Amino acid sequence: MVLARRPFAWRAVLSLVLFFLARLASGQSSLNDVHVTPVEKPVTVATAAYSDPYAGFSRIRTQVELVLVPVTITDDRNRPFMGLDQENFQLFENKKPQAIKNFSTEDTPVSVGILLDVSGSMAHKLDRARDAVLQFCEVANPQDEFFVITFADQPELVTDFTSHTDDIAHDLLTIHAKGQTSLLDALFLGVQKMSHARYARKALLIISDGGDNHSRYTERDVRSAIRESDVSIYGVGTYDQWVSTHEELLGPELMRTLADLTGGQAFALESERDMPDVTRNISNRLRHQYVLAYSPQASAADGKWHKISVKLRLPKKFPFLHVAARPGYYAGAAQ
Repeated sequence: MVLARRPFAWRAVLSLVLFFLARLASGQSSLNDVHVTPVEKPVTVATAAYSDPYAGFSRIRTQVELVLVPVTITDDRNRPFMGLDQENFQLFENKKPQAIKNFSTEDTPVSVGILLDVSGSMAHKLDRARDAVLQFCEVANPQDEFFVITFADQPELVTDFTSHTDDIAHDLLTIHAKGQTSLLDALFLGVQKMSHARYARKALLIISDGGDNHSRYTERDVRSAIRESDVSIYGVGTYDQWVSTHEELLGPELMRTLADLTGGQAFALESERDMPDVTRNISNRLRHQYVLAYSPQASAADGKWHKISVKLRLPKKFPFLHVAARPGYYAGAAQ
């Protein structure tokens, strides 16, 4: 009897072993699936950080009031000066010292809007202006993105955000100089366009030869829009010695005032031949900036203007340096 039942017992044992092996295989498959999903997430985060290291700062700024302050240091020959450390900087908001939470000197990408005057007075300067735009792009970080707005009687977006300078070169071939100068309208459009920028660092480059004489927006409108944005403005002006209108006479002062509002700089040139060299210099500056970040000690959600000042802490015998930084920001009102 025992011998007769032995084959049945072995079959039962074998079935039981196969059952547990199947359960074990199923369990291992589930564990593998669990481990695969987290592996993909760090890859995504790393890619985003590489494309824009300040992208995270931009989000923090909204959530915990981390304010970014790009700073340009130049020497007496107007050349970018690098090599300083965090300890060399003092940061103030409304005259109160602020602790610098983050400090960077990396060459990070910038979103740049190029505003090009194509009014009638630019007719004999347009070739140099085209070259100046292309020289600016040539020196820029390869990851930078650009858009181009031309302005005469009204501003026009001729090149949307792109990192391909060939697109810009192609679009500039078709422009012609005619009409008047809607500089303020172009600036207002440029600031609005920057709301779609990819990078946290943003700049507008203006190339013009005169003041505004054909805009719907006023200087007050544009000043307000600029102060509420986080865009640095650089102006390159090729002004004629003799002008026929009051607006043209005020052109250099208008450009300087708007640039100073943002920590940028305006250049008044005697000849359009100097434009390409100056725009290359500006592009080089954008690649050699310090970026300071701080959390305001007091609540910043008051809708008011908060004044920022940056000072250097250096030995007395150190070469004289110039500090350019955004002078302040409007804080968003509490919801």
